[in-house]
Amino acid sequence: MAVRPRDLAAPAAFGLAFAALWEGAVAAFDLKPYFLVPPSSIVAQFADNLGLIWDAASVSGLNAAVGLLAGTVLGGAMSFALSRWRFLGELATPLAVALNAIPIFVLVAVLNNMYSITSEVPRRIMVTLVVYFIVLVNVARGLTQVRPAHVELMRSYAASDSAILRKVRIPNAVPYLFTALTIAAPASVITAFVSEYFGGSQNGLGSRITSNIANSKNAAAWAYVLAACLLGLLFFLISVVLESAASKRGGAVSTGK
Repeated sequence: MAVRPRDLAAPAAFGLAFAALWEGAVAAFDLKPYFLVPPSSIVAQFADNLGLIWDAASVSGLNAAVGLLAGTVLGGAMSFALSRWRFLGELATPLAVALNAIPIFVLVAVLNNMYSITSEVPRRIMVTLVVYFIVLVNVARGLTQVRPAHVELMRSYAASDSAILRKVRIPNAVPYLFTALTIAAPASVITAFVSEYFGGSQNGLGSRITSNIANSKNAAAWAYVLAACLLGLLFFLISVVLESAASKRGGAVSTGK
C-alpha cells in the first residue's frame, strides 16, 4: 500500500480550499471570534502553544493507546470464545450491545467515583469498552462467516477443529480485524478526550478545550481541537500501516478490495 504524491494531491487540495473558504467567510461576513475563529488564528495559536498542546496530546494519546490495545486484545479473545461456543455468544452479545449503548458520561462518572481524581484509569477503561465492542463484533464475524466449501474441504481431509481454526477461520478474520482497527483507532482518541469532560485530571485535550472555551479563548480551544484531529489521524494512519505490513507478508487483504 504505497502512498504516492498524486494520492495525496486531491485531499490536500480539498483541505486548502476548505480552509481558504472558511477564512474568506469569516472575513466577508465579519464573524466574531466567539462565533467562528478563522483558520489563520487557529494555526497561530497552535504554534504559540505547541508545548502545552504536546503535553495534553501526550496524555490523551497515551490513554487512547492503552485503551486501544486492551480493547483489541480483550475483544479478539472474546470473539474466539463466542465463535467456539455459540450459546455464549447468545448470552454475551446482547450484554455487549447494551453496555455500548450506555452514554459515555454515565460510565465515566461511575468510574471516576471508583478511582482517585488524578487517576487516568477511568478514561482508559472507557476507551477499552468502546474498542472492545468494535473488535468483538468484527472479528467474531470474520471467524464465523467463512465459506462452507472451505470448511467442507478441511473436513474431507479429516482436519480437527483447531486445524480449521488455524487454516480457515483465523485467516478469514484477519481482514475483519484490520477493518475494526481502522474504525476503533480514531474512535479511541475521541473517547479519550471526550471522557475528560466529565471529571478527573485536567491535563488532556478535552479538558483544555473546555477550559479555554470557558475563558473565551476560542482560538486556543480550536488549536486543541486541531491537535485532537491530528492525533486521531495519526492513530488511523498507524492502523493503515499495520494493515499494509500484514498484507505484504500475506497475512491480510483489505475487505474493501
